[in-house]
Amino acid sequence: MAGVSDRTMRGWHVHEFGGLEAMRLEPLPVPQPGPGQVRVRVHASGINFAETRMRAGTYSGQALPFTMGMESAGVVDAVGPGVTACRAGDRVFGRARGSHAEYVLMDELHALPLPDSLDFVGGAAIPVGWLTAWHALVTVADPAPGARVLIEAVASSVGSAALQIAKWHGCWVAGTASRDDKLARARGWGADAVYNYRTDDVAARVRADTDGHGIDVGLMTIGEETAQALFDSMAYEGRIVMYGSTGGRQVCFSLNIGTRNLQLHSMSISTSARFPTETMRTFRELALPRFADGTFRPVVDVVLPFEELPRAHELVDARTHFGKIVLTVP
Repeated sequence: MAGVSDRTMRGWHVHEFGGLEAMRLEPLPVPQPGPGQVRVRVHASGINFAETRMRAGTYSGQALPFTMGMESAGVVDAVGPGVTACRAGDRVFGRARGSHAEYVLMDELHALPLPDSLDFVGGAAIPVGWLTAWHALVTVADPAPGARVLIEAVASSVGSAALQIAKWHGCWVAGTASRDDKLARARGWGADAVYNYRTDDVAARVRADTDGHGIDVGLMTIGEETAQALFDSMAYEGRIVMYGSTGGRQVCFSLNIGTRNLQLHSMSISTSARFPTETMRTFRELALPRFADGTFRPVVDVVLPFEELPRAHELVDARTHFGKIVLTVP
């Protein structure tokens, strides 16, 4: 089991659920790595939509009190018993609860080597968004080259990662967003088609752009606000991978989707048995070299000082950013 030391660090802590004021930057004990863990001196940490729900108390299973943050990049400064893949001084990035702090514990499995070509800000922009997108597209959907892929919320950290992954797979890729400026940026990152889900007839546009074929793989994250348009956009034998619910959790659909043989897959990288055995393995083998050679690039929109976490949450709620918001930790 991990322990604590007599040393203290700064971290963003939540004692009671609530608004921005619920997050307090305060002294916390520096954690001690247990078996299979490494302690990382955090230099940058990424912001995720899920954290706003954690802070508000609407994220399933979140207990009090807790330290904010889900991903970070930094330098290993201590390793626990049994750790063989990391050593002190290694530059790493990964998923780790409590990452909005000066030190965080990572499980050895999740401590990925940070390529020399990336700085800590870029590393902190990868773990949650890219691993979610990788699991959805590579592990679950596995589209063939030439498949038509539709990515909801293409401007999100998951969506902007999925766009690059799908293009690397040789797919035709469309993306949706609620703002035209986000869609223009998605075009710049390689999207073949873009749709404003609040002003466009997405299904009609898809049929026109795919010569009536429809979408082979749809990544659903918005939820009830856009579910019907996505269902109507799908091709025969199409697969929908559901990984989020930013626009409402209750989705209704007619069972006549069976006439088109649609497949519905729900997923969470936190609970999937395939995530540690397949996704983490293939991400190390296939994705890390692509970051190293520049094929994959983390998408960072806003970089803020560590002390401005409340401002980062305001930006997440405003939904104007493209890609990732990252905090730098001095």
